[in-house]
Amino acid sequence: GGNLDLVRKAWPRQRLGEPPRDMIAGVPAHVDGRMVAITQAAGGRVINADRMWHYTEGVKNWNPIWPNHGIRILPGPSSMWFDAEGNRLKPPCMPGFDMLSTLRAILATGHEYSWFVMTQKILKKEVALSGSEQNPDFASKSWLQVIRQRLLNKQATPAVEAFKSHGEDFVVAATLEELVAGMNEKGGNLIDLEKLRAQIVARDGQIDNPFTKDAQLMAVHAARNYRGDRLMRTARPHRFLDPENGPLIAIKLHIITRKTLGGLETDLNGQVLNAQGARIEGLFAAGEVSGFGGGGYHGYNALEGSFLGGCIFSGRQAGRSEAIA
Repeated sequence: GGNLDLVRKAWPRQRLGEPPRDMIAGVPAHVDGRMVAITQAAGGRVINADRMWHYTEGVKNWNPIWPNHGIRILPGPSSMWFDAEGNRLKPPCMPGFDMLSTLRAILATGHEYSWFVMTQKILKKEVALSGSEQNPDFASKSWLQVIRQRLLNKQATPAVEAFKSHGEDFVVAATLEELVAGMNEKGGNLIDLEKLRAQIVARDGQIDNPFTKDAQLMAVHAARNYRGDRLMRTARPHRFLDPENGPLIAIKLHIITRKTLGGLETDLNGQVLNAQGARIEGLFAAGEVSGFGGGGYHGYNALEGSFLGGCIFSGRQAGRSEAIA
């Protein structure tokens, strides 16, 4: 994910369309896939190179650590999601649902970015940032701090509020008119105020209906059936255009690179295979470089928490191999 040119070279055009010209890097520059090419030159075989996992909810880090540094938003279910021209994305392209379907849908618009529109209440309860340094809920190791931050505070976490104040992709406004003006400053004057208003008004009109016909609001109600999400992660449904729920916030979302799901083909002990399926003496691979095991055991549409197990298990298998002992 740190080598954007290599990502574009392996991009699955038949499934996802043309690779984005504009992406941000979700991993450091040294995560560049260099050893894959070196291993290929030594005879190793790469399989499933077209399987990759990138996110659509990236924002530019206002305080970057590496070049083109992007941070992924971990969204709750309530933000409205619009394409670059202000058209609401259709199910299953909703926050936190189907990443690859959403990536495909965004690229099909001819643009390479999209927008979240939300209220401060949603930002406070539902927006988290990927990475331990951005996520005090885990880094603090304190339930008291989590409860204080999530239940007793009107602001989002300090990291999220810092992005709201300093991030170039964030627009904060008291009115929809001001919000759209700010979005158009950042996005090339593509958003029509009245079209956006009509879609938000239609959504707001479903708030008082417990049998809502809005698919996203159905998902919000379903999420809130679980006590943990109701208390900590999913905002109570409310009208976006009610000033009491403001300010309004729009976030310009970039495609952000992350991981390959394919890689060097190995046997069950992590020993790299050549094109004929024979083991290469003394050459082993584990973790992401071997597709988290064997050359890609996830398929096309799975990753998230399962990648760590693949790293640990494939490394364990290689370390226990008689060929490496």
